[in-house]
Amino acid sequence: MHDWVEFYVGRIKLELEGRAMPAITLNKSTERLGFIGLGLMGSRLTRRLHSFGWNVRAWNRSPEPANAMRREGIEIAESIRELAGNSDVILSSLTNDAAVRAVYLEKDGVFSAAKPRTTVLEMSTISPEVSRLLHQEASARGLSFLDLAVSGSTPAVEAGTITLFAGGDAKTFEKCVPIYESIAKQWFLIGPGASGILMKLVVNLLLGIDMQAIAEAVSLGEHLKIDRDVLLSVLAKTTVVAPALVRKFEKIKTADYSPEFPLRLMSKDMDLVMDAAKISGADLPAASAAQHVLKSNLVSSGDLDLSAITPSVVEGRLNPK
Repeated sequence: MHDWVEFYVGRIKLELEGRAMPAITLNKSTERLGFIGLGLMGSRLTRRLHSFGWNVRAWNRSPEPANAMRREGIEIAESIRELAGNSDVILSSLTNDAAVRAVYLEKDGVFSAAKPRTTVLEMSTISPEVSRLLHQEASARGLSFLDLAVSGSTPAVEAGTITLFAGGDAKTFEKCVPIYESIAKQWFLIGPGASGILMKLVVNLLLGIDMQAIAEAVSLGEHLKIDRDVLLSVLAKTTVVAPALVRKFEKIKTADYSPEFPLRLMSKDMDLVMDAAKISGADLPAASAAQHVLKSNLVSSGDLDLSAITPSVVEGRLNPK
């Protein structure tokens, strides 16, 4: 049977069963959460879970973020293996495929120590291929696994307004609703394993293209001698600009490109988009142009916010393809 058919048949069965028996969900007072990865997103997600009363411990490769969490009263595990072996739910927010492979698949990684029936929520933006591999390895070890992609930057995490896209089975998805309620505004089960990642790539395709469009709009406006403050103030009030990008206007206005979503991560995500397009046969000319703009800014602005592409677009400093 095709994976999608099996998925929806399973959902129908679960819904029918649910009429007779309420879904089992995680209990905040008894579940032990382990969070791996304390970067811009992971640190804020961990703080939010802690503030909502979850028993959460954490681990990070570099000591500085871990020490900051410890000072805030969050316990830090000695190792991934120790954390994984003593957690009922494991969450992770990591930089890329290499980091995820190391944390989960290497010796003394998550899969070496997590006990059967442990729930794993992997929240990194990674390739669909690595996500599928993690699902397979988790299933072979008796673990419940969701790829749980996050849409929203650091202010949205702090405000609890992120959106979650999940890939996996419906029973695991429903079980984790109390966690979603602590960190997100809305959450969706997209389909079987890796579907959450696939949806995240579609969403970040729009983000990357929209940011380039804004940079080009600013460039055209300034070349037409429209005052920058007037230009940005009016653009922010139009219906054609996505709400998530309105915050970028203040960054452009003040030239404060401190990272909410680093340009280097947007570039990495756009590479994943283009790889997925190549494999699936999709033709994405605008995304290809956005990928080029992001790459051209990596050396100078990689650790800044993705809106930092704007000066190079306005000033025409992009390297030729």
